[in-house]
Amino acid sequence: MIDPVFWEDQVNATNITKEFEKNKKILEELSDIDSQLSNLGNVMKGEDFSSTDEAAVALLDDLQKRLDNLERETVLNGEYDRKDAYMFLHSGTGGADAADWTRMLMEMYQKYAVRRGWKMTIVDQAIGNEAGVKSATLRVEGDMAYGLLKAEKGVHRLVRLSPFNSQNLRQTSFALVEVIPDLGDIKEMDIPEKELRVDVFKSSGKGGQGVNTTDSAVRITHLPTKLSVAVQNERSQMQNKETAMKLLKHKLYLRHQQNKDEAERFLKSSEQSGDFGHQVRSYVLHPYHQIKDHRSNFITTQIKEVLEEGNLDELINSVILLKP
Repeated sequence: MIDPVFWEDQVNATNITKEFEKNKKILEELSDIDSQLSNLGNVMKGEDFSSTDEAAVALLDDLQKRLDNLERETVLNGEYDRKDAYMFLHSGTGGADAADWTRMLMEMYQKYAVRRGWKMTIVDQAIGNEAGVKSATLRVEGDMAYGLLKAEKGVHRLVRLSPFNSQNLRQTSFALVEVIPDLGDIKEMDIPEKELRVDVFKSSGKGGQGVNTTDSAVRITHLPTKLSVAVQNERSQMQNKETAMKLLKHKLYLRHQQNKDEAERFLKSSEQSGDFGHQVRSYVLHPYHQIKDHRSNFITTQIKEVLEEGNLDELINSVILLKP
């Protein structure tokens, strides 16, 4: 970095600088953890130390979480892990409850993005008939966005007392979460016009008077694969069409890069069922409080911290590191 020639290639220089800063932070974190462990070791050797010392137990727990986060950083070294991401949320079985559950998930991810220092933008949003969100597309910009959020792919199941029926009965709702990396501009992919169907419609989400009163929203469907993308966050129909086309190219490119079985898990599939039997994670609010990830078998009772504060680190770590 001292060599003036290094800065002549700005793209390469930027990438290397980011990598340097990341590794520097990891080393600083390891150094601090090592110091904390040394201090704790000295305390444990002291005459007044008790094995039930709450402060020591809390410190050990905190250090374990920090080590898990560092391990996660080293594990996420895949081709797309450091890229930005797009999230697709779809309400499944459950009517108004499912739409409301999809809204809750979207807000949870928005809180998680804030905690990570990421920028999250609502690219498309279809409001539910009674409440909540039927579907939403989110763009997430930030370091390791795809690497971390890919742990969220799959069906999420909610069990609670429904606020949408007069008898307040227990209701099970489902929402499907899809995540793909942002691959930038895929210039080499040319899709024939005859394979596309373009629909325009009025935006249903927030965005100002101009957005909601003009046919600015765009949905593009790739007829051979049935993959479709809708975008409505811009005032201009042309801008929305460009973004929708970019997202569609992402999905098709990734589909071509994977074999058929992997692609069906990797991309949004119209055949995937948002109902019981396919869930990757269950959130139970009644008759007890518990969140369980069915892939790692990790369980937490910290409902508020997860759903309302976006504290997803332990759940995501459990999937990435497969630590129950």
